[in-house]
Amino acid sequence: MALTDADVQKQIKHMMAFIEQEANEKAEEIDAKVCMAAGRFIAEIWESSGKADVQFTKRDFCYQAEEEFNIEKGRLVQQQRLKIMEFYERKEKQIELQKKIQSSNLLNQARLKVLRARDDHIQV
Repeated sequence: MALTDADVQKQIKHMMAFIEQEANEKAEEIDAKVCMAAGRFIAEIWESSGKADVQFTKRDFCYQAEEEFNIEKGRLVQQQRLKIMEFYERKEKQIELQKKIQSSNLLNQARLKVLRARDDHIQV
């Protein structure tokens, strides 16, 4: 049973939504871990060197960590987006190839039918 173009597009949209949701959940999980790690890191610095020696605040560190996280997240999202686009380009090419093969088979069957009809007409 072959899928129609609409079915394929529906599947593509569903898969893209699923992947995006998974990426968002993973991003939130990483964000939470980064904030927890940043808090522990700053607490260790404050305990070992004293508050006066620290050149940055927890907020500064979180902004920097968040900026780095967003850059990495953007890179990963773009990388996955490219993979998805390549995957569906290959799928589209496969579908086009299947359509060409099917069209060729139908044309060949029609030619064979004409040749059989000619052969039957000549033999009569």
